[in-house]
Amino acid sequence: MPTTATIDIPRNAYRDWRTGFVTSVLFLIVCLSWGTTWLGIKIAVESAPPLTSAGLRFLIAFPLFLVFALVRKEPLFFPREKIGFFIFVTLGYFCVPYYFLNYGELHVASGLTALIFSSMPVFILIFSALFLREKIYFSQLIGIAVGFGSLFMIVKTQGMHMDHAELLGVLAILAAAVMHALCYVITKRQGAHIGVITFNTLPIGIAGLMLFIAGTFLEHPRLENITLRSWSALTYLGLAASVGGFIVYFFLLKRLSPVILSFVFIIFPVFAVVIGSWYEGLPISKDLCFYSALLLLGFAITKLPAEKLLVKNRQMSR
Repeated sequence: MPTTATIDIPRNAYRDWRTGFVTSVLFLIVCLSWGTTWLGIKIAVESAPPLTSAGLRFLIAFPLFLVFALVRKEPLFFPREKIGFFIFVTLGYFCVPYYFLNYGELHVASGLTALIFSSMPVFILIFSALFLREKIYFSQLIGIAVGFGSLFMIVKTQGMHMDHAELLGVLAILAAAVMHALCYVITKRQGAHIGVITFNTLPIGIAGLMLFIAGTFLEHPRLENITLRSWSALTYLGLAASVGGFIVYFFLLKRLSPVILSFVFIIFPVFAVVIGSWYEGLPISKDLCFYSALLLLGFAITKLPAEKLLVKNRQMSR
């Protein structure tokens, strides 16, 4: 009996350590894949116009999403009564926001784009209060103020002249963050029962086709003029960032709490800033480091309000 106990304990400890290690590596992979997305978009739009590049990215990703859905025997179609929600997801989550992101990166550095987009959880909080009647705590209001104040200082200290083009770029990225946040909240109310694979597969294929057709007529792209570097970026965005990141994120949903996993949105901008600065040859100043840390701290506070933690601690101490 004692001998069995001495054998089982190390095995259990090793199994727990291995599980924790694999989960940590997968979490890091998601942060890296989503953190490099912004540089991928920057490289893609170097020679592919924004509508066209967004469409090509989704068209590259769609076949693998389709295979993933078929292998898991997930339905491709939304329920018939949710056709309006399907259109909303296709346009409001995929088509318009990703065009805005691609357009924004024509005028804004990739790292700064990631920092601006990291405001999305704040808009989720605001829309949740408006549409789902969820409570906003005072500490979350402080986090929002700190986050957006820091974002303003980042834009100011990074030498952006805020001419017409740069201003439109920043506004386009913010609009994409707002639309994604709205889609998350509406999905929570209208599509909570729709599987994650069903939610993504058909909308991403239709959005890719719509964006590519729109780009063909409005941007008149010449595919032969798209450089190998841009094609490589589009392939990476379609396969690794979209499909790969999605699959790993889907896997982690079963292993981590949604609150912990949501911190991906706080961590990936750090990777984006470092990688983007290296590629674009932009210095990482002390001001950028300070205000970026302050911005992410502010947005982190909105995810873990102090009031909830205090209530939880009181309940545990009883």
